[in-house]
Amino acid sequence: MWLILGLLGFSWAIATPIQRFARWAPWGMGLCLVGLALTLVAGATINGASRWLVIGPLQIQPSELMKPCLILQGAVVFGSWFRLSWAQRGFWLAMFLLTLGIILKQPNLSTATLCGSLLWIIALAAGLPLAQLLLTVIGGGAIGVVSVFRNSYQMERILSFLNPWRDPLDKSYQLVQSLLAIGSGGTWGTGYGLSVQKLSYLPIQNTDFIFAVYAEEFGLVGSLLFLLFLCCFGTVGFWVALRSRRVLNQLVATGCTTLLVLQSLLNIGVASGALPTTGLPLPFISYGGNALLSSLFVAGLLIRVALEMDEEIANSPGPTTPLKTIRRRSPA
Repeated sequence: MWLILGLLGFSWAIATPIQRFARWAPWGMGLCLVGLALTLVAGATINGASRWLVIGPLQIQPSELMKPCLILQGAVVFGSWFRLSWAQRGFWLAMFLLTLGIILKQPNLSTATLCGSLLWIIALAAGLPLAQLLLTVIGGGAIGVVSVFRNSYQMERILSFLNPWRDPLDKSYQLVQSLLAIGSGGTWGTGYGLSVQKLSYLPIQNTDFIFAVYAEEFGLVGSLLFLLFLCCFGTVGFWVALRSRRVLNQLVATGCTTLLVLQSLLNIGVASGALPTTGLPLPFISYGGNALLSSLFVAGLLIRVALEMDEEIANSPGPTTPLKTIRRRSPA
């Protein structure tokens, strides 16, 4: 069912102009914000985190559905930043901070960090002063440190990351089994469907640690090809952003590409032990209906920007203005 909904959302995103989505973005963000707030009072608690709303047979994760809304609204706000009043700037900054704060409260530090990074990169591409953006990095880092010290499970993940072999049978069990899976793949892998670690040895192997199963079955060569594909996808996505003439489209393409690539890299980093354990799925591959729906919709938005880019080039054969040049022309 989620796949069908995702494909419908994917098709809808491709068929709908970006400008229309931009008009709807505040309403979508507001609806997801209400959903996020409801998780704190009526959410289903799984593994100590209240991130889901259960409606009949459906489990809805508002933080996943919020991601495309943040891309669109972030592009709208930061794309017109220098034309907004101080009151408008303050309002939307407060909305973004409220969103990140509720996600952090669930608690879901990894998704809050991802969404904050996403907004930061969109703002950077929009030409906001770097000094101000660096201050937000310091503030966000301080909040992250406080969250780690307030939530014992986050501290345990940090300690397990620093020394996985400190407690391989308990706190670090998940990471150690992931590393064993990746190492067992060797150069060429065990073959499709022949992973041993996924047979009850590796916890949550179909979501957060699915890359470890992939690496075991397809080996070093398959893993490098996956990273190469991810690099090509990112290159094409940012190329679409640079070739687009509308500022809104440039920022939407930047946000879509950043989300899919950054989330993939974070998931791979966790599975390989390069980053502390988080709860981020691998886009399009990890099991999870909300994540699939969100990823397909974001991919559809990127394709829509590419289609509008082709229309812009066909109607106006002049040279494309790069992102940085457009930003410099913006009034201070």
